[in-house]
Amino acid sequence: MRLISSADPALWIPVTESFGLRGRRHRKAAIRMLMGQARAAVGGEARPGSRFGAWVASQAAPLAMRKADGRVLAWTWRAEPELVVAMATVQQLTPQLRTARAMMPMEYDDTESFPTPLGAGEKLLMPMPPNPGSPPTATYTWDTGTHLVTLTAVCSDRERFGTLEPALDALARSIRIADDLTTGEGDVLRLPPA
Repeated sequence: MRLISSADPALWIPVTESFGLRGRRHRKAAIRMLMGQARAAVGGEARPGSRFGAWVASQAAPLAMRKADGRVLAWTWRAEPELVVAMATVQQLTPQLRTARAMMPMEYDDTESFPTPLGAGEKLLMPMPPNPGSPPTATYTWDTGTHLVTLTAVCSDRERFGTLEPALDALARSIRIADDLTTGEGDVLRLPPA
């Protein structure tokens, strides 16, 4: 199962297909922001990640994304890549994943309904996470019965997080599932989303 998206290119830069030099600046900025947020979440000083560490990770990211073969899509905000990073994933719904979702902390119970072409999903905004060092996040999830599709966005600025909600909603609505069907003799028929 693969994810595809028709994200607005005026707002989002795809990191998933940015192999080599294409999208390198946005990819590095997004990784630096995520490294800085991870450092702050564990009690360190909230500052961007190291330039060298971000460069190393930005060189490995396209290979990892390509290996994921459509199971992971990622974007950065075009106008300011350090502001927000969004990543969509699809996972097979195993009993262990269902159990892990049922055991999430109480803060994750405040979801609201979010219907899209993927089905009846859930949206959870956390503008003020319980841990003061954690960045604000938005999480969209869809249970297809066999798979769990998740879009998670991390923002570096609590004050501007609310202004991004309409763009994040539109990004979530752009995500589709593309299935491959084998037609015999090794031919693959790729169906566009309904």
